[in-house]
Amino acid sequence: MGVAGAASGSGGWTSGPAMDRDEVDRALTRLGAEHEAIESSLLALQDHAGRRLLEGAELTGVTKDRWAAAEQAIALLWGYFDAYSAALTGIRELRSRRRWPGREDLAELTERLRGPGVTVAAPAAGAALAIGGPARLSERFSLEQLVERMNELYASSLDVVVTADAVWSALPARIDLLSAELQRTRSLAHSVGVRPGEHPSGDELEEITHELSALRAQVISDPLAFWRPARGSSAPGGGRPDTDRYDRAARALEDIRREIEAVLRVRQDSEERLMRLRDVLSRADRTLAEARSARGEVLAKIAATEVPAVSGPPTALQERLGTAAEYRRHSRWHRLSPLLETLEREAEDELMRARESLTAVTAPLAVRAELRGRLDAYKAKMARLGLAEDPLLIERYDVARRMLWSAPCDLRVAEQAVLRYQGAAAEALAQREPGLSRPEDRRGDA
Repeated sequence: MGVAGAASGSGGWTSGPAMDRDEVDRALTRLGAEHEAIESSLLALQDHAGRRLLEGAELTGVTKDRWAAAEQAIALLWGYFDAYSAALTGIRELRSRRRWPGREDLAELTERLRGPGVTVAAPAAGAALAIGGPARLSERFSLEQLVERMNELYASSLDVVVTADAVWSALPARIDLLSAELQRTRSLAHSVGVRPGEHPSGDELEEITHELSALRAQVISDPLAFWRPARGSSAPGGGRPDTDRYDRAARALEDIRREIEAVLRVRQDSEERLMRLRDVLSRADRTLAEARSARGEVLAKIAATEVPAVSGPPTALQERLGTAAEYRRHSRWHRLSPLLETLEREAEDELMRARESLTAVTAPLAVRAELRGRLDAYKAKMARLGLAEDPLLIERYDVARRMLWSAPCDLRVAEQAVLRYQGAAAEALAQREPGLSRPEDRRGDA
C-alpha cells in the first residue's frame, strides 16, 4: 500500500526495555506517515475505475468468485484501518498528556506501540470468517502485524481490480474495432456475391461474427478468465490479457479480406482476362489445326516413319470459358475468380501441348529439310573446287536428290544416299590432293 517498512513482522509481542521519549515520538511520526499512506491507498482503491466497473457488472465464472472474495477483503480492510486509526489516536492522546512522560507512561506507550494491543472484533472478524479465516469472534494484533495483514488484503484485492480493469481496457475496444472491420468486409463480400450458404468465405464471416459476439460477452462478464499472469511476478496486475481467441479471429478475417480483394480485382479486369483466354485458346486451336495439316503432309511425303496423332481442339476449355463469361454477365464474381485462375493455367498448358504436338509432327519434314540443305551445300562446295563434272558425284547427287525430292520419301534410305554422296566427295578431294586421306582412313589412323 506504499507503506515504508510495513512488510516485516515481529511475530508477536515480547517484553523488553521501555522506549524513551524520543523513541516514542519517532515511532508516532512513522505511524502517522503509515496511516496517511494506508488511507491514500484505500481511497485510491475505492475510487479505482476497475472497482466501480466490477461493482456494476453482472459477473460470471472466476471473476464472480474472486470479486466476491475481494469485496469481503476490502470491507475487512476498512475495519482493520478503523481499528488502526483508533489505536493510533489513543496512543497520541496518551502521549499528549505530559510533555515529559514518566516511567509508567513510557511503559504503557511502549506496550501500545509494540504489543498486541489492537483488538479487531465483529463485524470485521466476521468478514474474516467469510473468506476462510479462523473461527474467532475477535483477533488481537500489534500495530505492525495489523499493517502486514492490511498489506496482504490490499495486494489481493488490488490484483483483482487491476487485472479486470486491464482486460476491460484492452479487449472490448479491440473487439469493437475488429467487429467494425468485419461489418465492412461483410458488406463488401455481399456486393461481390460472397454470401453465407453460397460461398465458404461467407460462412466463415458468419462464424467470425458469432465468435466476436460471444467473445465480447464473455470478456465483459468474466474478464479474469482472459488474463495470463506473468511468471515469477507477485505484483498486483502482473501479466497481460490473453488475446489468443481475438488474434485467431483477426487472422481469419484478414485472410477473407484478401480473398474478397482478389474477387474485386477479378471484377475490375475480368473482361481483359477473358479476352486473353480466348486469344490463348484460339492460338492453341490454330496450332493444332496446323499440326493436323502438317501430319497429313508428312504422311503423304514421308515414308516408313512414325507420325504421332494430333488431339482435337480444346472444346472442354472452350465450354468452361463460356461458363466464365456467364458468371461475368450475372456478376457471380466469387465463382468467376477461381475459375479464371484455373482456366488461365490450363489454357497456357494447352497452348504448350499444341506447340509440342506441331514440333513432333513436323520433325520428319525438318529432317528432310536438313538432308536437302546438307546435299546442296556439298554440291556447291564441289562446284567451287572444280569437281562439279565428276561423273560419280553427279550420279550419287542425282540418286540422293531423287529420293529427297520425291514422295513419299524414305528418310533412312535418303540419309544413306546423302552419306554416300559425301563419301564420294571426300574421295574425289583425296584424289585431287594426294596429301589428304579419306575421312574413314583418318578415323582408322586414330
